[in-house]
Amino acid sequence: MEIVNPCFSVVSNFEVMECLKNIKDTKKKYGLRNLATITYETLQFLEESPCKHQNRETILAFINDMQPYKLTTNECLMMVNDPPSSALHIQLLIEDSEERLTEEQVAKIIEIAKTHFPGPPQESN
Repeated sequence: MEIVNPCFSVVSNFEVMECLKNIKDTKKKYGLRNLATITYETLQFLEESPCKHQNRETILAFINDMQPYKLTTNECLMMVNDPPSSALHIQLLIEDSEERLTEEQVAKIIEIAKTHFPGPPQESN
């Protein structure tokens, strides 16, 4: 197998959602019959995920706050796509988290995630 393009980049769910919204809003036809269906169904999924309440600034701020923990790019991306809410959640997202992070660091990561990705706005009655 030959690697055609060794340059690649990972994208967050937020970036995928932005791209699909642009495709949906474009009147230009791409010649793909199922593109509209795939775009619609993927957007439906992403609109129910945490990325609906994210923006570029909060994602960048979160990634900057994660730098002291020496996490991999993929681990940070997974936490952006699925912000951790418990120590168990962090164990699922970060490889060997028990050895790499202290309990205080885990608690701080959860706090940072809640600060940057609080979820949907609370409705007041």
